Amino acid sequence: MNIILFGPPGAGKGTQAKYLVKKLNGYQISTGEILREEIKKDTDIGKKIINNINEGKFVSDEIVNNLLKNHVFDPNQKGNLIFDGYPRSLSQAKNLDLLLNESNQKIDHIFFLNVNKDTIIERIKKRKILEKRSDDDLDTILKRYDTYIETTRPVLDFYSKNSNFHEIDGSMEIEQITSKIEAFLNF
Repeated sequence: MNIILFGPPGAGKGTQAKYLVKKLNGYQISTGEILREEIKKDTDIGKKIINNINEGKFVSDEIVNNLLKNHVFDPNQKGNLIFDGYPRSLSQAKNLDLLLNESNQKIDHIFFLNVNKDTIIERIKKRKILEKRSDDDLDTILKRYDTYIETTRPVLDFYSKNSNFHEIDGSMEIEQITSKIEAFLNF
């Protein structure tokens, strides 16, 4: 079962993706993790990525799409992908459709975790303390949130027409969000 989880930074996508990976024995495709891994390797691509992140910008679709392709075509992961934070733009959504068609796959469920800016700010402050993530600077997150709202509106419009699209109030407690997702997945 292939699932997309999307929403603003701090919406809880990663938390829900980790749960679904365990529950479904799936593979979490977190663009954030993939990008952070590239940064750790200190590659040229990693350097471009860190510059974009520090400026509060999204990494180019070309970079993200190329890094993602390997996962979609991996025979061990095929049909069992949990997309965490991808796609973030309309071109990424169209690219994902293309990759899935080429690999004879589809998206089974799309979950949009809708969270307002104030809730995001509180969550990021907590996450920064607990997880010590370098990309959790509040100013950077606010820039990423604003960019997210601008960039992702077309993705929301693109997916919201699908019968497998589910909008969930992402400001609820973790367990409540998980319960809503489980209901859609008939667990």
